[in-house]
Amino acid sequence: MQNSYFSLSQSSKSGLPSQPTQQRGAVFSTILLIVIIVAMVLLTLYLIKLDRTITSKFEGKRWDIPAKVYSQPLELYQGATVDNNAIKTWLELLNYRSNKAYDSTGTYHKSGNTYFIHTRGFTYSANDVEAEQVIKMTIANNKIASVQSTVPAENGIIRLEPVSIGGIYPDSNEDRQVVSLDEVPQPLIDALIATEDRGFYEHKGVSIRGIARAVLNNFSGGSMQGGSTITQQLIKNFYLNSDRTLKRKANEAMMAVLLELHYSKDEILQTYLNEIYLGQNGNRSINGFGLAAKFYFNQPLNELRLDQQALLVGMAKGPSIYNPRRHPNDSKARRDTVLANMLAVGSINQEQFDSAIEQPLDIADKPVEGKSQFPDFLDIVKRELNEVYYPDDLKNEGLIIISTLDPIAQLAADKAIDKKLGELRRGSSKAKNLEGALVSANPETGELVAVVGSGSEFTGFNRAVDAKRQVGSLLKPIIYMTALESGRYNLASPVDDSPVTVNLGDGSQWNPKNYNNRDHGYVPLTTALAQSYNQSAVRLGMEFGVDTFARQLQRLGVQEKIPTYPSALLGSVNLSPMDMLGVYQVFATGGFRTPIHSIRTVIDDRGRILQRTGLNTQRSIPPQTNYLTNYALQQVVKTGTAKRAQSLGSSLNLAGKTGTTNDYRDAWFAGYSGNYVSVVWVGRDDNKPIGLSGGTGALPVWIDYMSRLKLTPVAQAEPEGIEWLWLENNSGKLSNERCADARYLPVLSAYLPEEASSCALSLYQQERFGIDSEQDAMMEQRQREGLAIPDGETMDTDEPDNTDADTWYNRAIEWF
Repeated sequence: MQNSYFSLSQSSKSGLPSQPTQQRGAVFSTILLIVIIVAMVLLTLYLIKLDRTITSKFEGKRWDIPAKVYSQPLELYQGATVDNNAIKTWLELLNYRSNKAYDSTGTYHKSGNTYFIHTRGFTYSANDVEAEQVIKMTIANNKIASVQSTVPAENGIIRLEPVSIGGIYPDSNEDRQVVSLDEVPQPLIDALIATEDRGFYEHKGVSIRGIARAVLNNFSGGSMQGGSTITQQLIKNFYLNSDRTLKRKANEAMMAVLLELHYSKDEILQTYLNEIYLGQNGNRSINGFGLAAKFYFNQPLNELRLDQQALLVGMAKGPSIYNPRRHPNDSKARRDTVLANMLAVGSINQEQFDSAIEQPLDIADKPVEGKSQFPDFLDIVKRELNEVYYPDDLKNEGLIIISTLDPIAQLAADKAIDKKLGELRRGSSKAKNLEGALVSANPETGELVAVVGSGSEFTGFNRAVDAKRQVGSLLKPIIYMTALESGRYNLASPVDDSPVTVNLGDGSQWNPKNYNNRDHGYVPLTTALAQSYNQSAVRLGMEFGVDTFARQLQRLGVQEKIPTYPSALLGSVNLSPMDMLGVYQVFATGGFRTPIHSIRTVIDDRGRILQRTGLNTQRSIPPQTNYLTNYALQQVVKTGTAKRAQSLGSSLNLAGKTGTTNDYRDAWFAGYSGNYVSVVWVGRDDNKPIGLSGGTGALPVWIDYMSRLKLTPVAQAEPEGIEWLWLENNSGKLSNERCADARYLPVLSAYLPEEASSCALSLYQQERFGIDSEQDAMMEQRQREGLAIPDGETMDTDEPDNTDADTWYNRAIEWF
């Protein structure tokens, strides 16, 4: 009994602690379970958050796409004025390559005067797509003699694609050209898969095999591949950062799996191809293979050779380390590694490999996607866009802007400014710091075709629009236009160029002088303008009033407030070259004002046209008045201060006006042919004298620029209300071609002269007397022979003359 009791007691003691232990275990298990559940809930919530992060950006707006600005296209059609130099320049700007086979886009072959061009095509809008095609074109006598294409042109016009002139970039400073997967060459995709992620099409975002291989390679010293998949690299670039932490790596792995659950391999690959960072262009990053192709090779992605595609793929590992411009040897070695990877997986054969590794790098010296080579024009485009669009839309929405820039004209302007300003700077110490501006437009459309407004480096100060300088004699044509429009003057009327004194409102006096300090007395109106006499301009301007002068300028499109003091008549008005371009555009088009503009169309990223600039033309000057003014401006070139412009060809009938300000601080010339209206300013930014006049400073630049273009003559249609008469020069009276001072000039029909010169009257009377005597003799002969005298004739010379005065005057006008 004792033994059993003892055993029982011992058993009871040993079993006492088992219950609390079990309870503690249960509590611990419960807590652990709760922790696990909470962790799973938190993990689930975190995964949901990550999932939303992934889908919101992937399905939304993935990138801020910069707006891209292009020139106008080159229109090719039979009869178009295009020469070999223009075609050559355009192809060079587009980076077309000479190739006898011309079997791929971006290639051409020239045989004599015949071109075979394999175009790249261009999308101008969703409904206006110029397809890739082969063009056969023959040029003769600076015109297109014939043009054929593999793609029919409904209107007979084929467009060679526009030239890229720059972009408007997002605040992130990321630059990219988004390409679709079918635009990416298959060898590039093969190179990427072989080098970065050979199991891309098998794994689900994370490759355990790849991670293990990376670890093994690190231990063994090899570095053929990294452990991250393409999907993980996309996650890192697209959503995360490059921090080397476990948290970032864990997020990367989870997000990669989630991304692959939602989207196809093709969608992921296409996004990677457009996201990957491949270098730096100043303060802008080069993202995506589409833009990298242009940045490093000046060619579209689909025109790259196999070795060039491999080089870009190799740069994905380290754009700085393998930058071909800075580290060509490292870049080439990395390229060859990529080619070896392709050979190893069977993407290329041995012959392709051997050929590719022998190729030079062929990196472009100056990338087309670098600094804009036409920054002044691009600046004006941006200013015009900012008047209509929000800045964020311009920076982020991938707009395509087709501008009015003509690259041929722009290059001509650049060369003219560089050449002639260089000569002028070397010619005088006063001109050492000389600057210039040039603006040029198509007068009929108002399309700006060329702008030079800054020095070698664009600083944001564009003299073409920002430099408000006194314009001098450029405004004198407005004075003479007003006089002609009034009917008080015609082109042969005398104007007084004797000394003049103008009483000013403050009691002082103004005594303007001619530049040569000589007085010329009465001179013909055309001479006063052609020789740019100041005294005659002031006298004539004051006759009609400074207020009238200011209203005329506003009528011509000048928006600046014009001061109403007399010196404004001689150009003491601060205006820009662009302002003066608008004024002379009116003169060049028969009196029609079309606002100068730099944009043709704006297209959004879906190909929809947001803006199309149409002709907004308004009548500014009566056509008869403009016709006379144009004639007077042509005399400036034929016989006046711009006579040097005759070197361009007397048959062009050029028109224009020189301008010089006080102390020779500013030199101007504004003028036009039939197809270009152009303004040149030359001066110093500090407004110090330059010792040059409009004829010696600005005109040489203008001539050099226009000489590089294909000009058409000024041939304005004669409007109704104009009659051509012989007038006596410097009196404006009717004359006869046999008189010494007679000039055959256009006159307003509403204001025909009522007086005739003494020479013309004498000739008229002699001729009329001879006719009357002959008629009297004939009548006497008929009377002697008993013949009837015709109706309306009479022999009674004693009867008063019943001829109506108006009838007599009209007959006299016809005679004169």
